[in-house]
Amino acid sequence: MDNEFILFDRLEVIRKTLEEYGEENFYISFSGGKDSTVVHHLVDMAIPKNKIPRVFINTGIEYNEIVKFVKSIAEQDDRVVMLKPSQPIKPTLEKYGYPFKSKDHAKKVWYYQQHGIIPDYYTSYITKGSKFHCPDILQYQFTNECNLKISHWCCQELKKKPVKKWQKDNKKQIAITGLRAAEGGNRINSRCILSDKKGHVKQFNPLIKVTDEWEEWFIKQYKIKLASLYYSPYNFKRTGCKGCPFRLELQDQLEIMERYFPAERKQCEYIWRPVYEEYRRLGYRLKKDEQLKLL
Repeated sequence: MDNEFILFDRLEVIRKTLEEYGEENFYISFSGGKDSTVVHHLVDMAIPKNKIPRVFINTGIEYNEIVKFVKSIAEQDDRVVMLKPSQPIKPTLEKYGYPFKSKDHAKKVWYYQQHGIIPDYYTSYITKGSKFHCPDILQYQFTNECNLKISHWCCQELKKKPVKKWQKDNKKQIAITGLRAAEGGNRINSRCILSDKKGHVKQFNPLIKVTDEWEEWFIKQYKIKLASLYYSPYNFKRTGCKGCPFRLELQDQLEIMERYFPAERKQCEYIWRPVYEEYRRLGYRLKKDEQLKLL
């Protein structure tokens, strides 16, 4: 499909959606990453001079270069809103538990640790031989052998809670995100418009069907400036929370930080240490028994 045609289609979808549900009800969930930056520009192309807020949450574990990039936009654009969680990352993790493997896995382990049982709807996950089952090496986490407090709540506490308060205070109901099915995972099953159980629209994902190739074309064609992490010598594909244990390419990310952002690497080791130690003990996602030269 022609790139310009896809662009026209996306702009029309944005125009019609904002018109149907009321521009005043929307805000852009702005992470400072590639996808949300593309959305930021697409919305301006579709609705020139719009007043839609760009909401960025500085959790304390955003890359310094991402924070710097968002602040540079905020200096020229008063639509940028910068929020912070009510509690720092470390005490949040100690209170609610640490992320491990994936949000889905962490949620299941959290339930087991809270209730001491495995509900029927989780049984297939820990059954060997099922299509999407827990890796054998992590099965112990559904027993009393696991001493690490695990949960999926960090994103809820650090990101969703502060933005929900902001939404309520500012009467904004619908988040425009940079969610793309091409990124894989649970995103594959997502849709352009998401509603709650009462049928109220809560999320608009205009990039959901956009491919990596189209996004790269759009960035190059319209000279979209991204955060420095996406350029040489860093060449990040994705950013997000630095050192997040959910990240599949965690080892590569830490090695890049070790080379270019050693202070931030040390910060990650401090914040996520209990998970990293377990990953290294198991040889899961991080090199087994890796020796760290940290001050």
